[in-house]
Amino acid sequence: MAAFFGSSVLAGEDPGLAEELIRALKDYQQSLGIPTTRNFQARSDAREAFFRCYYTGKLELPDSYDELKFAEGAAAGCAIDTDRYDVFFYPAEAVADGEAPITPSLASAAPERQAMVVAHEDLHQMLERLPVHVAEAATTLAGFLTAADFARRHWGESSPQAQALAGEAELFLAKAAVVNSFHPRLRTLYERVRRGELNGGDALELKERIFRELERECQAIEPEPRTFNRCPAALNNAGLAFDYTYTKHYCLLWELYEALGRDLARFLETVLDLARRPGNERETLAALERAIREASRPVN
Repeated sequence: MAAFFGSSVLAGEDPGLAEELIRALKDYQQSLGIPTTRNFQARSDAREAFFRCYYTGKLELPDSYDELKFAEGAAAGCAIDTDRYDVFFYPAEAVADGEAPITPSLASAAPERQAMVVAHEDLHQMLERLPVHVAEAATTLAGFLTAADFARRHWGESSPQAQALAGEAELFLAKAAVVNSFHPRLRTLYERVRRGELNGGDALELKERIFRELERECQAIEPEPRTFNRCPAALNNAGLAFDYTYTKHYCLLWELYEALGRDLARFLETVLDLARRPGNERETLAALERAIREASRPVN
């Protein structure tokens, strides 16, 4: 089960159009060879969103959301001691469980965000057997590309929605580079504490300084993305570990997309085929690198 990372985009003007838009997107996905799922078939007001609380120690940095501690939250937030833990409160519009409803928060999101979330979650159903870092990177890139292509066809090349979605995949590439450079820096810092090379107080001061540097770098990403946050939604260990799940192998998936001539259909075919023959992370990365080499060979 996974939820696509949060965004600060504004709500849409007409929530009533969400079901019509989502039906059109799902029909388009089917034309691309993405199998139909039971996600987003009906609206449900049973819950506004999926309120989730991820947390970890002040001097701990997991590799993914799977390694974070988790608790259910509420609209008001998380009942977790923030003096003891780094906390990421995430009100997710959707969760990929095979029958995800259209929640009020998804129905009221901007149409660009709706398209991205639905594409991401439906694709997640297809790629969930892959190792988590590969699955989330592939799902994220494929979701951006699918939503952007749908927007061009549904609203038109020059529409605000198509223009907004056109650059999201490359903007996320810039974010991935930032997140991927800071995650190992902080992991190394905390390892020094565990080895007794640095005391906790000094480490916390260095941690704060590094997160400020991270924030400066990700805030410099331009233009501002429309479907995701420039920076981790929580500038702490929990927020960084959560985003690292999506960014760790995103650059490699982007390399595959480039090697395939930026052909969405070929990219989807390649990652869906990869998911049919899943292995561990090392084996899957080796298969990805082979696919990149094969796609990069000159045609005789």
